[in-house]
Amino acid sequence: MNYLPTPENAIRQSIDSITIFNEFCRVEQKAKATSGGMYWKRQGEYEYLTKTRLDNTQERLGARSESTEAIYAAFTKQKQEAEARLKSLRESLKEAERLNRALKVGRVPSTVVAVLNAIHQAGLSQNFTVVGTLALYAYEAAAGVRIIQGALATQDADLFWGARRRVKFLTDMARLNTSMLSILQRADASFQRKDDQISTAINDKGFEVDFLRRQPEGDDPHPVQFSSDEDDLWEVQAPRASILTNAARFEQVVTSTSGQMAKMITIDPAVFVSFKRWMAEEAVGRDAARKRRDATQADIVQGLIDEGLLMLGYC
Repeated sequence: MNYLPTPENAIRQSIDSITIFNEFCRVEQKAKATSGGMYWKRQGEYEYLTKTRLDNTQERLGARSESTEAIYAAFTKQKQEAEARLKSLRESLKEAERLNRALKVGRVPSTVVAVLNAIHQAGLSQNFTVVGTLALYAYEAAAGVRIIQGALATQDADLFWGARRRVKFLTDMARLNTSMLSILQRADASFQRKDDQISTAINDKGFEVDFLRRQPEGDDPHPVQFSSDEDDLWEVQAPRASILTNAARFEQVVTSTSGQMAKMITIDPAVFVSFKRWMAEEAVGRDAARKRRDATQADIVQGLIDEGLLMLGYC
């Protein structure tokens, strides 16, 4: 057997902590509508309602009147309520993480969860899909099992970049005035671009993050650097990656060994099985040991599907 049932106490704690995590994320997203502030600014004989943003830009909403006073009152009320709810949820989340750690709920490497959260906080998570071995953590969490450690062992994270949204992504990166490498460094300050692989970041523990994309289609530029920073990362094409571009997505909250949680976006389990079968049987230049592990991983996920533990189209 390549997997065992997760202990009941860990399952119960996982369900409770994911509920808290999801609500925290929902309220955090809603609170973005009230980010920044509003104040009355006097100019000559008039007062104007002015909205400030986190990037220090300002927008004049109109002269003081019943309508702008109503806007100010509604904004202030919504901001206070959101901040109070977030504070309460943040405390609950901290306790949930403590219990996750105590009950050994999480199995995902802490660096992986930190990277996923850093990308989420930058507002870029919908541009990246976890592919490869790390997807097994999402599948086992959804299925309520623990996969054998040998099948999970890896020292890298493969993130597939959706080239179809290239223009919007690059616009967002310019607006954020950041680089992909600096985002990874928010998760772990020791990440650096690997000297001989421009698509790979590596930290001081030897953990790598690789950025992949489909093979160029039409007028797609290739390769693409994620920002104008000359030291930033690039993405590189992966063989047969078009199947990943078109694959349905599978989302699951995963938990690290230290108790923190993150939402992992990966590919549908059936696509994972198909891709791993191809890598095990047909991929050119892949060594025999990796092919054996590819086959094992495909067998494990297919087994979860066959037993009804892992549903297709889960999210």
